[in-house]
Amino acid sequence: MNFRLRVWRQKGGSSRGKLVEYEARDISPNTSFLEMLDTLNERLLVRGEDPIAFESDCREGICGTCCLTINGEAHGPDHPGAACQLYMRRFKDGAAITVEPFRARPFTFVRDLVVSRGALDRIVQAGGFVAARAGSAPEANSIPVPKRNADLAMEAAACIGCGACAAACPNASAMLFTSAKVSHLALLPQGYPERTRRVLNMVRQMDEEGFGNCTNTYECEAVCPAEISASLIAKLNREYAVATLQKNFGE
Repeated sequence: MNFRLRVWRQKGGSSRGKLVEYEARDISPNTSFLEMLDTLNERLLVRGEDPIAFESDCREGICGTCCLTINGEAHGPDHPGAACQLYMRRFKDGAAITVEPFRARPFTFVRDLVVSRGALDRIVQAGGFVAARAGSAPEANSIPVPKRNADLAMEAAACIGCGACAAACPNASAMLFTSAKVSHLALLPQGYPERTRRVLNMVRQMDEEGFGNCTNTYECEAVCPAEISASLIAKLNREYAVATLQKNFGE
């Protein structure tokens, strides 16, 4: 298969960037999108040109580092899934493909297709830790958890922190990410002691980082590789409202 690529090239945040055209030829349909970029980079190096900078780690849809906007969609057209799980058979032979980095103001631009999503890390850090003892697993029946709560907590904990939700949102909102991080602990007894402090600190940090507000466009849910439901945003709002009342009235 052959493809016409338009790739965003930019040396750094202070330099001007532009879309540069490349040809990716003789690509197997079973090649992943990142492997296709690897192949293109090898050919660029042979020609003495600078390779395209992009991030990856596990290439299994777990680490969340492959932050690419492909033809205007965060992680590309094959949802749910991360960019590393996108295969070239998803495109037509000869297709024109535009590749850009995730674009959201709180994501600091680094180079080409690489952005720093440290803002998401700082939101998590603002939440702190749980007081529950770490180490060996407790006896399963010592702290009963309703199955529905356990299932919802596992769904929320599946967030890989890729930032696609913010990149896809017209407001660059991180509400889906933050709601997942707040909810998976708020749904479990181990997360109760710090419940109030956690949600207040994380929402405050989210606002300080410059993320926008949620206006229910549901783009975040549509591109989420982990299929996290936007209904968790409603839970975040409830948790925040209750925590605010408790803080103000000392309950």
